[in-house]
Parts: sequence; structure tokens; C-alpha cells
Amino acid sequence: MKLSSNQLKSIYFGAYSIIETHDGYLKSFQYTPEQMQYFKNLDDFWFERSDASNGKTLEFITKATHFAFEYKLSWIGSEDSIELLIDNLIMKVFYVKDLEKEGTLSFNLPNYNKKVVINLPTDATILIRNAQANDEVIPVIKKHKVLWMGDSITQGYGSFRSAHTYVNVVNRYCDYDIINQGLGGYIYDSKVLMPMKGYSPDKIVVALGTNQYETDDFAEIETYYEKLEQLYQNTPVLCITPIYRGDSIYGLKKLIHFSEKLKMICSKYPNIKIIDGFKLVPHTSEYFIDEVHPNELGAELYGRNLVQAIFDLNF
Repeated sequence: MKLSSNQLKSIYFGAYSIIETHDGYLKSFQYTPEQMQYFKNLDDFWFERSDASNGKTLEFITKATHFAFEYKLSWIGSEDSIELLIDNLIMKVFYVKDLEKEGTLSFNLPNYNKKVVINLPTDATILIRNAQANDEVIPVIKKHKVLWMGDSITQGYGSFRSAHTYVNVVNRYCDYDIINQGLGGYIYDSKVLMPMKGYSPDKIVVALGTNQYETDDFAEIETYYEKLEQLYQNTPVLCITPIYRGDSIYGLKKLIHFSEKLKMICSKYPNIKIIDGFKLVPHTSEYFIDEVHPNELGAELYGRNLVQAIFDLNF
């Protein structure tokens, strides 16, 4: 059976909003139009990435043995993947580098009732339409609504596998209903914190700082958390300090100093819990693509260690 646009929207997770284009594709957004306009005025690099499909998934329960949809890739940053998970096990990987810009993706599914998750690309923009299944698809029921704010590591760059980004790993274990506002190259910028009409997260995760750790001016970071409190009041917030990076031995002292200062700023707020990023990814190059961005294994470990830290903190 062919799914209607509304049925497809009901199994489409990770979006703040979804629009239907003139040719019937669904296009999703993790930012508000006002935030998108801010990025457009600021820098083309950030604007393009603010439009990417990071954190987006199709998730449903079904007995169907076949599922398919038409897609269009309108922008590609790095070539990662589209991945099929059955009951949280990865069963199929489509690499963006092997895909045409437009086409149809088909998935053969096992013949029993199961949870299906399809991770869409993290560093590309994908539009989808005309989904079909040979049995009923039932949207999953998610737990907490969690808003993630971060840089390229949060967006998912480095693993080149959409199911292995650390945010998607956490989502896999915690079953969060996420919006991933990770953005390549980004920093603490209070101006991007704007009201998201109709959206109220249960929890917020902030993982920023690795792109500005050499600064000696923390005023903007203090302003960021002040504005975050104004917008979201007592909503629980998790601050992840920057993870280890091995690109500069001399820079490590600066990075550690930055992290300690960040902890001091966040400690002023009773609703903010802090996780030391240095404890999340091993401190060796085998876990990074470039000494800064975790690779597939590094991102998977990041996510799993973060899940344990979240449980330990009762966040």
C-alpha cells in the first residue's frame, strides 16, 4: 500500500517542521524559519548545513516484508549513509557515494512483527515521497523530547555512518524523540537561541566549545546560558564539555582550561548537569578521522559512554 503524506509524516522523526514541496516530496527542518534566516545572513557554510537531515529517522512497527520510498538528495556535504535497523540491529547500509541524486530505496524486511528504524543522512539534505509497504506501519511511541545543540561532532560528521553518530547511538538506547541542531563549525552563539513556536523539549543537551576553546573571552558563553535559561527556564540541561582532541599537544592545556571554565559557568544553574567530555572518547588517534572528529568506532563509543553517564546522572 502507498502511504499518504500524513502517514509518512507520522513515522518521520527528528524534525521541527515538515513541508510538502510542489512535486510531493517531504522536506524536514530542525530549525525555525527565523533561525534559518539568521544562518543565511551569517554564512553560506552554516546555512547549507543547517538544512541537512541530521538526526532524522523513519521509525515504525510493522509485519511488512517490504518498504520503499522515493528520494532526492538536494545537497551533499560529506558522503555518509542511509541505514536500516531491525529491532536496533543494523541490517542494511546504503552509502551516499553509491546513490544517484534521485531514485528509489527498497528494503526487504523479515517476516515478523518488528521495530524498523531508517537513519537518514547526517551531512546531506534528503527529501522523500511515495513511501510504500506491503502491510500496516504503526508509528513508534517515543519517550522524552530532547533538543540537541552542538557542532559538527553533534551533527554527525566523522563517522560517515548515520547509525553510528553519537547522537543516534544515544537515541537508539534511550528512545528519545530528538531534534538535532548540531551544526558543522559552530560555536556558542546566543543569537541563534530563538523561541521555537509549538515546541517545548523535556530535556536539552549542549555540546559546544571545541571550535572556540582557544578563546580567553567567555562573555558570549555566559550570555548563551543566560538566554537558554530565559527561553527554557527550568528545563533540565546537560552540558557536555569538549571531548579530547589530539591535533595539538600544546593546545590540550587550553582545551582543559576552557572546559574547567565552562563547568564553572554551568555550575551557576541548578537545572544544568555537566559531563566531562574527556571521559567519553579514548585519547588515541585510532578513534578519530583527523584527531578532532571521532570516526565510526569513536562515535559509537562516545554514544555508549554518554548513555552510561546519562543513567549515572539520572538525567
